[in-house]
Amino acid sequence: MSREVPIELTKATNSSLPTSRFELPIITLDAAVLKRLEESCSTVLTDDTSCIDASRDWWPISIKWAIGGSVPALPTVVARPASTEEVAKVVAICSEFHIPVTTSAGRSGVCGGAIPLFGGIALDMTDMAGISDIDDTSLTVRAAAGTFGPPLEEELRANGFTLGHWPQSFDISTLGGWLACRSAGQYSTRYGKIEDMARGLEVVMADSTVIHTGFDAPRAATGPDLSQLFLGSEGTLGVITEARLSIRPLPESSDRRTWIFSNFYDGLEACRMILRRGATPAVMRLYDTQESTLHFETGTGCVLIVYDEADPGLLSWTLQVVDEECAARHASLGDNDLVEKWFNKRNDVSVLAPLYKSGIIVDTIEIAASWKNLPELYKSCMSSLQSLPETLYASAHLSHSYNDGACMYMTFAGQPTDAGQPTDSQEAHGQNPSELYYNAAWRRTMESVMSTGGSISHHHGIGVQRAPYLRTALGPAWPILESIKNSLDPKGILNPGKLGFSSYICGTPWP
Repeated sequence: MSREVPIELTKATNSSLPTSRFELPIITLDAAVLKRLEESCSTVLTDDTSCIDASRDWWPISIKWAIGGSVPALPTVVARPASTEEVAKVVAICSEFHIPVTTSAGRSGVCGGAIPLFGGIALDMTDMAGISDIDDTSLTVRAAAGTFGPPLEEELRANGFTLGHWPQSFDISTLGGWLACRSAGQYSTRYGKIEDMARGLEVVMADSTVIHTGFDAPRAATGPDLSQLFLGSEGTLGVITEARLSIRPLPESSDRRTWIFSNFYDGLEACRMILRRGATPAVMRLYDTQESTLHFETGTGCVLIVYDEADPGLLSWTLQVVDEECAARHASLGDNDLVEKWFNKRNDVSVLAPLYKSGIIVDTIEIAASWKNLPELYKSCMSSLQSLPETLYASAHLSHSYNDGACMYMTFAGQPTDAGQPTDSQEAHGQNPSELYYNAAWRRTMESVMSTGGSISHHHGIGVQRAPYLRTALGPAWPILESIKNSLDPKGILNPGKLGFSSYICGTPWP
């Protein structure tokens, strides 16, 4: 497997390196430090191509920048360790010389979490890959953090097991990235999110100490679960190098359903009741009218697609519950070919680059909320997005459901013009109209989510894009998270500028 980028970078005309969008202090390495790094790490790269590739991830607005020949921020060096010992040596050098280290692998994130804002070292984990142990008795697997999705799942399946984790970025993302952002796969209603599968972690701390969290036991009451401290930390508290995960035997059977609701709210209620009764179909995705028309060409109605895989008895009962709850809300059975259509297109993001090239700004914002708050949250977010004059399209779908609530995706597309006033005067800081619209759409959605009791992220993490909102979202709990960061990484070298933490690289606070 290999890393991919959403669009080729337009070549800069006046220099070999593109310009950086973030005007922040950049940390470089002198010859002596670079020599030490080369002696400590198997692969150290300083060529332009490697640094440019490590400068960006799949953050949608950076597609616009790439078209203009610029990148978010460039690292000075790309270090690609081959072992945990090498990771520890690299981090020790960074700690000694106050060099920022930004950990990444597939760089499939969509919030800018893998961008090396202050230069320094981009720590590429992709040479640390593979499964070291499958315990077919206890149903666990040990794997290195740089393992991409396909080889991980292929080896498990060859031995009769599955992780059950299928994020949209499956082909280009790694285990470490899933853990760092609390990833959700498309089958999460049955199998859970990645944090539900994690049983233990190996982590390199900011002082280069290697620790192990979790025990070879199903549950423990030995104080707080330290694994959960690093899950979702996006490389700001430590570098995850290995994980032990729960796995499942391959399912014996599968089946699918399509139901069409007259309105989105009846569909939400049906999904709530399906989960309330204890049924957990692997896939249960509800699309509002706009997305149903766009993706399935239904014309009217809200499409619910359901797919499950399980023991035959459990599968039959689960789909019986689905049928009963949908029929009770006067939904009509649809063509199951729509489920197959979703399978064929579910990981296709090829439309992004052409849209950006045509001047259309588009993104999808995933959030989460309780069943009680989801209807009002949907209404509020749609109203906020549609109130922006540049918005051409706004829609939503339900994607991951649980007993107490669900994840909802909000999609927006707009076409700002180069003339006229900024979309929102509060966003006017020298950015072009595209960025002003993009940031306004995000800000209004985040405000709507928080005002209706939702979570600002379900599984894409925080990165750069959500960093301005995390402090408000956590409220009085924020100082606790900040104190943990300051304690575990007192020099602020681990992925500075992410999760909303203030960074004092070169004495400059950011954000």
